[in-house]
Formats: sequence, structure tokens, C-alpha cells
Amino acid sequence: MIICRCEEVTYGELVDTVAEHGCSARELKLRTRAGMGYCGGRSCRSLVDSIAHNTKEKDFTQVAMKYQPPIRPISFGNLGDVNNE
Repeated sequence: MIICRCEEVTYGELVDTVAEHGCSARELKLRTRAGMGYCGGRSCRSLVDSIAHNTKEKDFTQVAMKYQPPIRPISFGNLGDVNNE
């Protein structure tokens, strides 16, 4: 089953990586590229995070994965800007 559609990362890859390396959610993201595709983890972030936290022992020092907005956000006004000159 594909968890990250953008990078085509499967559930099996994620579970195997956590088992092999004992990854946190952030390490899992960096090792498999899950959550690093076009959507920036908006569709798979919570699943990758839960796989990392459910597969290994609880570590309360680990921070959940975050997603980043686009590099240069623009307003809708600028997107459809028409010069009225």
C-alpha cells in the first residue's frame, strides 16, 4: 500500500526502515523521502508520523513531523493581478 503518493513510498518500506534503523518520524522522512514530495507531506504526514511512533517504543522527546508552506507564498490578488492602466 502506498502511503506517500508523491514519492511512491509504501507502508512496507516505512515499517522496514523503522525496524532496521529505529527511526523517529523526522529520520524516517529523511531516509525514505516520505513527505518530501510535491504536497510537502500534507497527505501523508500524519500516517508517516503514526507509523514511526507505533512501531518503536514511545519516546516523549521526539517531535512530530511538520510540513512547510511553499517557499514564496503569494496572495490571490497577486495571482490574478491585472493592470488597469
